[in-house]
Amino acid sequence: MKRIFFTTAMALAVLSGWSQNSYIVKTKNVKPAAKPSVAATVANEMPEETSTEPQNFVTKNFKYRSMCDWTDGMKFMVIPEKYDLIVNTFRDASTGKEVGNGKLRNKIMVYKNHTTASDGREHVNFVCQDDNRAYYFELPHGSFEDYCYSKLGVPTLAYLDDVDKARELLLGKTLITRQPIFFIDTQYEGDGVEQVKIAENTEVVVRAVGVGSRKFPVKIIVEDPKTGKEFFQNVVMSRTNNGMRDEELIMDNKKYVFLNSFSVLDGTDIVSEDYREYMGKTIFTKYATEMESRGDGKVRKVKVPRLMEFVVDAITPISGSKYVELTLTEAESRRIYKKEITFVNFEATGDPDVKKEDYFGYLFGLGEGKLRNSTPETRAAIRQGRVIHGMTEEEVELAMGEPDNVVAASNGRTDWIYQRTKKLLIVQFGKNGKVTGIKTR
Repeated sequence: MKRIFFTTAMALAVLSGWSQNSYIVKTKNVKPAAKPSVAATVANEMPEETSTEPQNFVTKNFKYRSMCDWTDGMKFMVIPEKYDLIVNTFRDASTGKEVGNGKLRNKIMVYKNHTTASDGREHVNFVCQDDNRAYYFELPHGSFEDYCYSKLGVPTLAYLDDVDKARELLLGKTLITRQPIFFIDTQYEGDGVEQVKIAENTEVVVRAVGVGSRKFPVKIIVEDPKTGKEFFQNVVMSRTNNGMRDEELIMDNKKYVFLNSFSVLDGTDIVSEDYREYMGKTIFTKYATEMESRGDGKVRKVKVPRLMEFVVDAITPISGSKYVELTLTEAESRRIYKKEITFVNFEATGDPDVKKEDYFGYLFGLGEGKLRNSTPETRAAIRQGRVIHGMTEEEVELAMGEPDNVVAASNGRTDWIYQRTKKLLIVQFGKNGKVTGIKTR
C-alpha cells in the first residue's frame, strides 16, 4: 500500500499538545499503541441522537459563510500545510511582529471582526483561545469587501463550526461509503497516513469526528462493524474558508466532498439495494425537464436544460407508487434539486402507470455532461460567484442563488436585489432577460 507522510521536522517540534486537543482524532490502529486513542475518547462522549434528513443533510445543516458574513465568535483551528510553515499568516496584535504558523499549530482562533490600520491596511482580527492573545491577518491587497467576495479566506484556518456540527449530527450514525479510497493513521503525534481501499456501499458507523485540514476541515473516522476496521476521510462540508474554487472540487478533489464519500442513513435504510448503485454517481440530463429547485427556504418549479450535470444525493421511494424522488446536487452551483422519476422502463414493460419521459434511463445519462451552452467567461463567473453583463436569469441564479427581492423597474427592466452585510447588490435585467447593469447601494 502506498504510504504518505506529511510530517516535517518543524511540525514535529510543536505536536506535544495533540493528546490534550479533542479536535485531533486518530484511527484506533495508530502508533504507538501504548498511548490512548483520542478517537475512542470522543466516541464515548456521543451526544443524544439527533434526527437528520439524509436527502438534504449538507444543505440543511452546513451553511457557507463568506468572510463578508463572518460574525464575532466564529472558531477556527490553525492547521498549517508545509508551505504555511515557511510563509507566516498571523501577526501579534501587541507587537505587530509575525508569528510562525508552527508555533500556532492546532491552536483555536476566535474571530473578532476586521479593522483598518493607520497605514490603510485591512486587518482580520482574532483572539487565540489557547493563550488569550490577540492576533491579526493582514490582507495582502485591496479592501476587506473586495477580498472577502473573492472567496480567498484566511490561510491555515480550518472552520471548527463545521466540525462541531458534524460531531453533533454524525457520531454513532450509520453511513454508506460512496467511493473506494480512504485512509488510516500511522502516527499518533504526526500526520502520517496510509491509503486503504474500501468496497463501495459498505455500511459503516461513525466513531469519531475531528479536524482535518483547512481545505477539508472535517475528519470523519468510521468503523466497519463486520471487520472492526477503522478508517477515515477528511471532507468539506460548508466550504467556509476552505480557500478552494468550485471547479477544484469537481475534478481530483471530488471525493473529498462529504456527499461524494458518504451517504447518510437515519437508522433505517431509505436507499434500497435496487437503487444504491446510483448513489453518488454523476449524471446529466438528456432532455430539458422540470424540477423543483430548493434553496434559501424556498421551493419553486424550474425548467432544467439538457446536458446539465448533477450528483445523485438520495433516492427516496414514494409510498404506494412505482416512482422515487431523486435528490440531486447541481455540479456547478451546488444547488439542490428534486425530481420524481421511475426505474420502470415503460417501453420494455408497457406499464400504464409510468411515463416514458419519467424513466431514469430515458431522461438521464451516466457520467459528466456538458455544462450549459454558455461562454467560458460566464462559466468562470458562475464558479467564482460573480455576475457579469449578458448573463441570463438562470446563470445569475447559479452564481448568486435566488434573490432576496425582485422589483419590476421602468422600461421593461427587472431588478434582482441581493442583501449583503453592508450594502445591496442590484442586478438589472433588460427586456431580453439578460444582465444589463450591476450596481451596489
